[in-house]
Formats: sequence, structure tokens, C-alpha cells
Amino acid sequence: VRLFLPILVTWLGLSSFPSFRPESLPNEITAIPALLELLDLTGAIVTIDAMGTQTEIVKQIRHKKADYIVSLKANHPTLHSQVKEWFDTRRGNNFEGINVSYNQQIEKGHHRTEKRYVWAVPLEAFGGLYQQDQWSGLQTIVIIERIRHLWNKTTHEVQFYLTSLPADAQLLGRAIRQHWTIENQVHWTIEVTFHEDKCRIRSGHSPRNFAILRRMALNALNQEKTLQRSLRQKIKQACMNNDYMMTVLNSFCQA
Repeated sequence: VRLFLPILVTWLGLSSFPSFRPESLPNEITAIPALLELLDLTGAIVTIDAMGTQTEIVKQIRHKKADYIVSLKANHPTLHSQVKEWFDTRRGNNFEGINVSYNQQIEKGHHRTEKRYVWAVPLEAFGGLYQQDQWSGLQTIVIIERIRHLWNKTTHEVQFYLTSLPADAQLLGRAIRQHWTIENQVHWTIEVTFHEDKCRIRSGHSPRNFAILRRMALNALNQEKTLQRSLRQKIKQACMNNDYMMTVLNSFCQA
């Protein structure tokens, strides 16, 4: 069993670590190494979005006896363009002569259908990538194509990932999916429902305290199952109805 550890960095989320001082770090590139240093990563699979796709960060992950899956986007333009061109060319001839691991998934829900196609390509198949030796332990390039059919439109995207894991499309696709599941259930919810990124609280222990309170509130609202409404509607109901507020608190205490 491998632990999937998504690094979804927000200032207030990181501040829940007692020894972490978010006000002393200017951005995610400096915040992520500080967070990794606090964690026992042995045996974990660490997934990070494009901002954290840095050679020193993946070197730190490998040094702590963990594996990584990091998103490759345009902030590494040469490498990104090289991988994209390779994929566009090889896919045209159905990856002929290349040992590619492939997995396909189809999910339906929330009035949409999503198709995910995952290719895991061993590094040797590329015949040498731009500064590939700087990416500690790099073994595989992952390509994921997502096609979402909504009620009023269809979206299409292709994303690339670097990983220290072997070319196993099913495992890698599951780890990447887990990353975005947590992103959607926690970070996106905290931002959209509680407007955390817009919060101007910065001084003293206030950011840490409010981060904890927001997450406690999110857990409490998720535990309460009697009112089948959105989180925003449940928050309004708790504000206007003391009985419902006590129901939410009781659900949280019994969890």
C-alpha cells in the first residue's frame, strides 16, 4: 500500500503545522520544501502541481525516500514542448514499436461524463530529454487526456507529468486522480465557500487559527447529513437557525 500525499499548498493550510511560519516564506516554491522537511515521507507518493515542479524539490523528495509525480506545464517551456511534440507525433502512429503502459477510465456523475486516457512512457523511449539528468530518479513521463461531456459543452485537455515511478498507467492514473479529488474536495471548497484566498488576515497566530476553524467548519458541515443542501446553503441555515446549528455541532462531536 502506497500513501498518496498531495501537496496542495495554501498559506493558511500550511500554517496548521506549529513549527511552520508562512509569513516568512514569499511563495510556494519556498514553502513546499519547508513543508516537506516536516514530514516523514518514507514510502509515499508525493504529487505536486506545476508550481512545485522544481529540480530541487524532487531531489528533496527522493532524499526522503519517497516517489514523486509532478505536473509538467509551460513553466518549463523547453521540456514541455519536447514532450508535447513527441506525444503528438507518436500518437499519430499509435506508439508503434514503443513499450507504453495504457489505461482508460470512464466516469459518470453530476450530469457529466468524463473519459480519461492515460499513457505511461518509460524515459528511454524519448531518446533523451532536455536536462533530464537534473530530475532526480526520473523514470517515466505520464500523459493524460481528459474529455468531459457536460450538458451544454465538451471540454478537452492533455496534461503531462514527470514521475520517479515505473511505467504503470493504472497506478499513476489513480495517484493523479487522487490528487485532484483532494484538490476539489478540500482546497477548492475552502476557497469557493469560505473565500480563504481573499482573506486579509496576516498577523500573529490569526492565519493559523482561522485556517483550523475553517477546516473544522467544513468537516462539521460534511458530517451533518439530514439537510441535503449545498455547503453554502447549510452555512446560511446554521446562521439563521440555532437548532440546525446545534445539529451540525452534535454531528461533528459524535464523529
